[in-house]
Amino acid sequence: MSDAAQPTAAEVRAAAEAVKTALDRHLAAVERRSGDDDPAVSEAFNQLAAAAEVYDELLYDRHDEVTPFEIPGAEDALPPYAGPDEPNAISVLIRRDYTVAEPQRLLAQAQRIEAAEYDDGVDDDEAARSVPGALGILFGEFEPDEIASRHKEFGLEEGDSTLWVTAAEEPPEAGEWLEAPFEHFDPQQVVCRFDVSAVFDDEAPDIEDDDIDFVEEDHEDAEDHDGDGDELEPLDAEK
Repeated sequence: MSDAAQPTAAEVRAAAEAVKTALDRHLAAVERRSGDDDPAVSEAFNQLAAAAEVYDELLYDRHDEVTPFEIPGAEDALPPYAGPDEPNAISVLIRRDYTVAEPQRLLAQAQRIEAAEYDDGVDDDEAARSVPGALGILFGEFEPDEIASRHKEFGLEEGDSTLWVTAAEEPPEAGEWLEAPFEHFDPQQVVCRFDVSAVFDDEAPDIEDDDIDFVEEDHEDAEDHDGDGDELEPLDAEK
């Protein structure tokens, strides 16, 4: 990080003070808690986690040091569910991260897809000759689930992924959230979530029957089905 972008010593000190304040608020909320799912405790917990994360980042940027605290993951920071008991509508929020591990393979696949649109097999579209254009062609041609199961075939490498199911009393109006699909999100409406991440590979998750935080089987299934589709021929490594 450049010197111009580094936080000031005062900013780091202010972040440390914010952590102290959040600690006091969290302890006070715990001491006054009214039950296992007290929303005041959940809110204080979230504020403490956010303050600690900000302080940790500023401390590292300014002094190249870290704290001994483990910042809780998002799955631990969600407040208790407060949505309808019998929702009439649900929204499914999905994020999957990939690394473009083999750009030439990605470009070759996109060019094949484009060439298939022409009777003479000639593709004059320049979109398939750039990585952003190739990604647009790929995700326009295949469903996200198929790309997830065939990611290596397309020159992609899996990263973290998450799926959240949220509940609502009524479905939104058509087109209501399309301009900003992830802004109208209420964490208290989350019914369940399922995460896949490399950080789980070295951990033995403690999963209770009634409390499933993430499902690693999705990751294994994706590995088992790599290349199962027969729509595309094996690529020539020279391409």
